[in-house]
Amino acid sequence: MDPTRTGPIALAESRMRWLDARQRVLAQNIANADTPGYRPSDMRPFAQALAGVQTVLAQTDPRHLGPSRDARAQRERRVERSMDGNGVALDREAIRIADTETAHALAVGLHRRYLGLFRTALGRNQ
Repeated sequence: MDPTRTGPIALAESRMRWLDARQRVLAQNIANADTPGYRPSDMRPFAQALAGVQTVLAQTDPRHLGPSRDARAQRERRVERSMDGNGVALDREAIRIADTETAHALAVGLHRRYLGLFRTALGRNQ
């Protein structure tokens, strides 16, 4: 059994791959900031990507409002668009990129720490 393919190490690696893909999507949004009619996109949350399922709200009481539309579609609809139909807001994209960068640094740090624990256990301290 390879301990690096299960548990926290594999989770950190999955998170880093997701963050890398998200960074590419956000960079594409910024690159198209002047493209008429461009609609910015984002990755679905990591927890949903990890589980492989979309989160659906449960209607536990008949008096509750049921989900009428996809929440992501509702968020995209609220995005302000410029006169040419472009929906990229550079400040919003910069915040998303900063959040992604911070999360990536955390995932890399956790990955290094866990690998360091294995090296220590094997007597290969460096």
